[in-house]
Amino acid sequence: MKRIAVLGSTGSIGRQTLEVVAAHPERLQVVALAARRNVRLLEEQVRTFRPSRVALQDKAAAAELRTRLSDLEVQVLAGEEGLEEVARGPADQVVSALVGAAGLAPTLAALRAGISVALANKESLVMAGGLIKREAERSGAGIIPVDSEHSAIWQSLRGEPREHVRKLILTASGGPFLRTPPEAMARVRPQEALRHPRWEMGAKITVDSATLMNKGLEVIEAHWLFDQPFERIEVLIHPESIVHSLVEMIDGSVLAQLGRPDMRLPIQYALSYPERWEGRVQPRLDLAAVGALHFEVPDAERFPCLRLAYQAGRLGGTAPAVLNAANEVAVHAFLEERIPFLAIPRVVEHCLERHEVEAAPELEGILGADEWARREARRMVERWR
Repeated sequence: MKRIAVLGSTGSIGRQTLEVVAAHPERLQVVALAARRNVRLLEEQVRTFRPSRVALQDKAAAAELRTRLSDLEVQVLAGEEGLEEVARGPADQVVSALVGAAGLAPTLAALRAGISVALANKESLVMAGGLIKREAERSGAGIIPVDSEHSAIWQSLRGEPREHVRKLILTASGGPFLRTPPEAMARVRPQEALRHPRWEMGAKITVDSATLMNKGLEVIEAHWLFDQPFERIEVLIHPESIVHSLVEMIDGSVLAQLGRPDMRLPIQYALSYPERWEGRVQPRLDLAAVGALHFEVPDAERFPCLRLAYQAGRLGGTAPAVLNAANEVAVHAFLEERIPFLAIPRVVEHCLERHEVEAAPELEGILGADEWARREARRMVERWR
């Protein structure tokens, strides 16, 4: 029986993780849950899965949850320190699925405690890839990717030496605006950006998919996960979202992992590794029914966020943390209709241009860059009012 803690249990990835747990009760046991502030859903999850401890980042929400769960023997923790305490175990594996920069400290806490991390919080590696890798190597804790693209690469590379790899190819659906005329992009509203053609995700990551920033963050994540330089990491638009990523080998062979666009597949593999369990997701992939698979190079003018992510990744140091923080602020402002859709990359580019990169930051420097970028991005957002 594998004991797991789920950070971000009320979000999209967290909820699907618990679906996988429910499908394999003989193999998986939830020992801890954590979220930001969703009291109602977290209470439901606690009553269903009966963990011994839970945490809410919002302290007022944690106090309310404590009252609601007074009839159960469960420890309710609060604040960022509560999230970190949950991440430190005891558990056999932590699923890091908090959205955004909030996932960094708990992910580090789990790795420092020597606990394997199933990583869905890409921002941890984007902001602090070098630090994350060092802590994992020091403690011996494993990092297993949950993102479908990185899971696909990870599965394709099993048993292959790094020197056999020529390049990694991440696939992207292209989001809802792949064929939208450029003149119409300026009038995009939040409800349109949230209509992803293939995946069901949270609001922030769905907007990131519409701008292709999500793919840019995944490029930086792939750089750290698979120890490949940025010139060997490419992105292809693949509207069907069946081929989740590919690896080209030095002999010209191309390895790929295919599957239906359903996050429960990579989540289950991350939880079952090194085993592979019987799949419960239906229907299974039917290639004859799919009929055809299409690929194309991303339009750099339509998706400037992808270019900015490569730029930040190559700059290294604190630049990726600035990229991520500025994007979080800009996406939040867009969802509140305080800035237009096309302002998102402009806010990010402005912050990158003004930032003085620290080359080899520790956690304090990374968090300082994150804080600076949020202030700078908020100032720029205010100019649109």
